[in-house]
Amino acid sequence: MFTGIVQSVGRVARLEPRGGDVRLHVDTAGLDLSDVAPGDSIAVSGVCLTAVALAPRGFAADVSNETLSLTTLGALKPGDPVNLEKALRLADRLGGHLVSGHVDGVGKVVSIAPDGRSQRWTFEAPPALARYIAAKGSVCIDGTSLTVNAVDGARFGVNLIPHTIEHTAFHARRAGDAVNVEVDLIARYVERLLGAGEAPRLDEAFLQRHGFA
Repeated sequence: MFTGIVQSVGRVARLEPRGGDVRLHVDTAGLDLSDVAPGDSIAVSGVCLTAVALAPRGFAADVSNETLSLTTLGALKPGDPVNLEKALRLADRLGGHLVSGHVDGVGKVVSIAPDGRSQRWTFEAPPALARYIAAKGSVCIDGTSLTVNAVDGARFGVNLIPHTIEHTAFHARRAGDAVNVEVDLIARYVERLLGAGEAPRLDEAFLQRHGFA
């Protein structure tokens, strides 16, 4: 599990093809890996990967063909910036929201506009995910926990403050870029329970009040 609070912006050092899969080598810049061991999880732009080898300034992870095809990792090139977060420990502060690192789909940046010192970003989610995104709810974009300001169909807006832009890979994003999207865990479980008929107390008024209907 992760929190969606990016700890460092790393760089793709190299991509090593391995029989259809890829071994991804990441330069972690200032991220402290002293408490990371082979087998531990690290989120790379929102994708939970297992560190299989460690280096003084980075780590390597094997990325399956499925992950390459279903996330933005398949389009990475050497030198590309990536958001990094080490796995959550039980004693850590939960500054964002609970994030699994299991990407639900690939969306895109629609527009970026100045809003005071901040920026208003509009994203478009895959249509199948739009129902899980609610105003004032949480969404994870490229491993970054963000609060949704407004929703219009499959499009939704967020405000990025200068700190977020400076300390994540968003500074390198442009309109039209693809992004990894992970919707809120609670929304998915609520739908699952309702679909199975196991949550009769969650009536329509409750869902509307909490942005799920």
